[in-house]
Amino acid sequence: MEFPQQQKPAADGKIIYPLGVKEITDKISNDEVVKRLKLVVKTYMDMDQDSEEEKQQYLALALHLASEFFLRNPNKDVRLLVACCLADIFRIYAPEAPYTSHDKLKEIFLFITRQLKGLEDTKSPQFNRYFYLLENLAWVKSYNICFELEDCNEIFIQLFKTLFSVINNSHNQKVQMHMLDLMSSIIIEGDGVTQELLDTILINLIPAHKNLNKQAYDLAKTLLKRTVQTIETCIASVSVSLVSNDGEERLAVVKLLAKLFGAKDSELATQNRPLWQCFLGRFNDIHVPVRLECVKFASHCLMNHPDLAKDLTEYLKVRSHDPEEAIRHDVIVTIINAGKKDLNLVNDQLLGFVRERMLDKRWRVRKEAMMGLAQLYKKYCLHHEAGKESAQKISWIKDKLLHIYYQNSIDDKLLVEKIFAQFMVPHSLETEEKMKCLYYLYACLDTNAVKALNEMWKCQNMLRGLVRELLDLHKQPTSEANTTAMFGKLMTIAKNLPDPGKAQDFMKKFNQVLGEDEKLRLQLDQLISPTCSCKQAEQCVREITRKLTYPKQPTNPFLEMVKFLLERIAPVHIDSEAISALVKLLNKSVEGTADDEDEGVTPDAAIRAGLELLKVLSFTHPTAFHSAETYESLLQCLKMEDDKVAEAAIQIFRNTGQKIESELPQIRSTLIPILHQKAKRGTPHQAKQAVNCIHAIFHNKEVQLAQIFEPLSRSLNADVPEQLITPLVSLGHISMLAPDQFASPMKSIVANFIVKDLLMNDRSVGSKNGRLWTADDEVSPEVLAKVQAIKLLVRWLLGMKNNQSKSANSTLRLLSAMLVSEGDLTEQKKICKSDMSRLRLAAGSAILKLAQEPCYHDIITPEQFQLCGLVINDECYQVRQIFAQKLHVALVKLLLPLEYMAVFALCAKDPVKERRAHARQCLLKNISVRREYIKQNPMAHEKLLSLLPEYVVPYMIHLLAHDPDFTKPQDFEQLRDIKECLWFMLEVLMTKNENNSHSFLRKMVENIKQTKDAQAPDDPKANEKLYVVCDVALFVITNKSTSCHLDSPKDPVLPTKFFTPPDKDFNNDKDYLSSEARNVLLTGKIQPKQTGVLGAVNKPLTVTTVRRPYTKTAVSDTGSNASTNSQPISPATTKNRYREVSSEASEAGARENEENPQIVKAEGGKKVRKLTCDNARKLGINLH
Repeated sequence: MEFPQQQKPAADGKIIYPLGVKEITDKISNDEVVKRLKLVVKTYMDMDQDSEEEKQQYLALALHLASEFFLRNPNKDVRLLVACCLADIFRIYAPEAPYTSHDKLKEIFLFITRQLKGLEDTKSPQFNRYFYLLENLAWVKSYNICFELEDCNEIFIQLFKTLFSVINNSHNQKVQMHMLDLMSSIIIEGDGVTQELLDTILINLIPAHKNLNKQAYDLAKTLLKRTVQTIETCIASVSVSLVSNDGEERLAVVKLLAKLFGAKDSELATQNRPLWQCFLGRFNDIHVPVRLECVKFASHCLMNHPDLAKDLTEYLKVRSHDPEEAIRHDVIVTIINAGKKDLNLVNDQLLGFVRERMLDKRWRVRKEAMMGLAQLYKKYCLHHEAGKESAQKISWIKDKLLHIYYQNSIDDKLLVEKIFAQFMVPHSLETEEKMKCLYYLYACLDTNAVKALNEMWKCQNMLRGLVRELLDLHKQPTSEANTTAMFGKLMTIAKNLPDPGKAQDFMKKFNQVLGEDEKLRLQLDQLISPTCSCKQAEQCVREITRKLTYPKQPTNPFLEMVKFLLERIAPVHIDSEAISALVKLLNKSVEGTADDEDEGVTPDAAIRAGLELLKVLSFTHPTAFHSAETYESLLQCLKMEDDKVAEAAIQIFRNTGQKIESELPQIRSTLIPILHQKAKRGTPHQAKQAVNCIHAIFHNKEVQLAQIFEPLSRSLNADVPEQLITPLVSLGHISMLAPDQFASPMKSIVANFIVKDLLMNDRSVGSKNGRLWTADDEVSPEVLAKVQAIKLLVRWLLGMKNNQSKSANSTLRLLSAMLVSEGDLTEQKKICKSDMSRLRLAAGSAILKLAQEPCYHDIITPEQFQLCGLVINDECYQVRQIFAQKLHVALVKLLLPLEYMAVFALCAKDPVKERRAHARQCLLKNISVRREYIKQNPMAHEKLLSLLPEYVVPYMIHLLAHDPDFTKPQDFEQLRDIKECLWFMLEVLMTKNENNSHSFLRKMVENIKQTKDAQAPDDPKANEKLYVVCDVALFVITNKSTSCHLDSPKDPVLPTKFFTPPDKDFNNDKDYLSSEARNVLLTGKIQPKQTGVLGAVNKPLTVTTVRRPYTKTAVSDTGSNASTNSQPISPATTKNRYREVSSEASEAGARENEENPQIVKAEGGKKVRKLTCDNARKLGINLH
């Protein structure tokens, strides 16, 4: 449409006013202007389109009314009258408006739109005029003139916003109809609906807006229905914009569609599936804001359209792994918000995404996931807001949250503690309710969650202990030693707080404040006192916080850090009252009057879990147990048939009963006979706890122990092994706890009964099932007794802690013989293979235990050390697994000497990937612990030889040089295996080149080459193998490090037990690796040889031609321990460990070995625990 030429007014341009109306100018008052305008309005109202003469007459007036004076007039009534005039002018002069300037038209329509706001007040005296204005505009469709304006969209958006904002429940049907007519004409007759205009309509459909103005919601809904065809056409064209190259355009369209699809009553997703699918594709948009907008939309969609959850799930899954932290965070918020509204809105998959994000690499995401799940748990599991079914649906949350305590980050641990205290067992509850919550939570947790919760209490208790020690140091006179000790405590405390770097500074400041403020020390002392109640703890925390608060500081990071410490050490759950409440709950479970079944646990499970809970708390809060009522309940538990319950009760007495003898004589007189009975005829675990309990809490322990020892020692009978196990346990622990009292009788028992009668005799014949391992209840009583006999020997020696009688030498020879004979000490072949595995494990574990005592470690020979280490390569999977765990635990506690860490290098040969991975984690942990210990303990620098992880290398080299697999120093396969074992250890050691450690390692290996093997200094072959291993180690180090050729920071010291002192006349510069061998080590590839194949790792285990792996043959060559029955093995295997099965193996045994691959003894004595005749004589072992 072309705008016509502006009509010309009268020839002289003079403005003609209607009859009786004087000139309207800015020279007159507002009241006069209003009076004159009313007459003008009436004139225009009476005119119609056919009044040509009048139209021409009043044209100048029409132009005058659009002047700045009227359009910007401050008087409300003037503006309304002018707007009415202008609306009539558009009606009269249609279709050719008198205004041709685009800018003037825009100004006029924006002016008219502003006046429509007067429609809001229906009680206004001027409402009828406002209604007339609306009616006129709607009837004439005056706004359609704006279609030709470039920025008409601005006018329409302003008009729609105005109408939606003014409509209310006081308007009648006519007002709504005129509004609809006005807006629908713009939508239907226009060239298209812009996104912004659609946005203006659709925003009124959002629930939040509906609640604010329901009439606007109804108006928008009716408008969409009236214009549905036009709107749908616009929406269909929107899908093109969804794939636009312009990210901002895609974002704008996504925002629009999100409102359309997410509106509560919207059916667009079901009516227009192609557009819905196209929209879902934007979840994978390359533009981050687009993906973020999609994720935010998902929250509304899940809540308003549960039926679309299935479509959203897959896209949210991908976004939960988005590289952008903010998007992963918002995915969690989306799911949790929907879940908090109604748990049925989120399926298991969606909750699974949140569970995964608890392990996210970013703390903000992890925190949101953990807090979100904690809120769901409290709402549905603790408060049962949606019934048992919903609680069951998310019952896994409690376990998974506690599992996070296993993570290394201190932030994660602190958040778990906070969640436990606020959401799982809220500390704000009354004591009885709080303990009921804890009692049944503990009974429902899985094993790992229970361990995590126990570890949490243990860590908090450890931190309380550190603070207590710090306060004790404050009570002592100032000295350099005191200051150093205080600094050490502060550093350890800081490690248990967020951001340890800042925490160190804040803890120093806190320590300074403690030194200056005695009242603060008293408050802190009360907080960590064993007798502090939960209510007192809260009061103390408030007082300490108040003292450290500075009013003028809006944020106080120092105070926040102190709060973290106080939250960790304050006993907010457990005190004497809480223990009493737990005991009452336990009594109810025992009596059958508790709510066990309602809480989802059986009475037996509740009793067992309750006792385990009390047992754990008896370690951390022993003082809280000291009451006759508590002990009476525990005595009842001792009389129960459940072995675990009685065992836990004894341990609680052991941990908490120090004052029973002096303060509770009635409890004492009842307890003693029960403990005696358990020590003599209870289970092995009960016997152990009973003996330790007597030793811990009674003053006349010597008399009590003697009353147990004497009848047990007289009744030992090897012919009835099932009745031997408990007496052996009790005797072992008695001899360890009171070595001086029972030294003489124990020596006689060991020599005449334990060794001669029990260990050196096989009275029964084991079942020939061919399996390498069986369940505990399938092990023969005789073998169980022998295992306990071995443990008794160790406990007896650990109690004596000296080798004056040479008993330790004899015991070590016996244990070595047990390993050499593979568990069949008598060689009568009466013991089955699974029982032999048990005895090998017991012997290896016994040597590990003895090595933890310095006086015995010194007498363990290199040969015995090697025999012990080879247990980690045992053919039985369970033996390897259990031995490796025992080795790790002792090493990580710094109980075992450093050389035992070298044993982990042999794990490179394990055929099971999980075992190798576990060994690597053990190495990482051990190395980390040792390095941290050196940092934290200045005195440790004097003991670097036994602490510095790098010093494990000489032990490893010596161990590998004596590996029974390593028989041919130039065999490429064997060299490759040696390299794998070396790299298994060196890779972890060389992760960082701290203090030029790479050159230190190189220097250490070079130094070894200038010595001889102390185990066989005059044996050329033994020394050659040692030097070959050194060259392989040097090859690995130089190939993996570019800085190893630098000068070593210090000269390494070598252990004299394994290497001779360097000889000045001896210069070993020989290269023991050929160029071909180096190529094999570099590439790992060996030219295939024509050789017979016996079996490979994945070969079925039903081959019947394979020989027994443990056939004994005396071999004269000291370099080879191979069985004469060994046959060549395929070189194609990995990790050089193979499966093998006895010719007598049953199908069941074969299936077990398929799941748990055994390490097979191959050519060259692969892990065959044989000694040559010479070596056997050295050990004092008679192989025949």
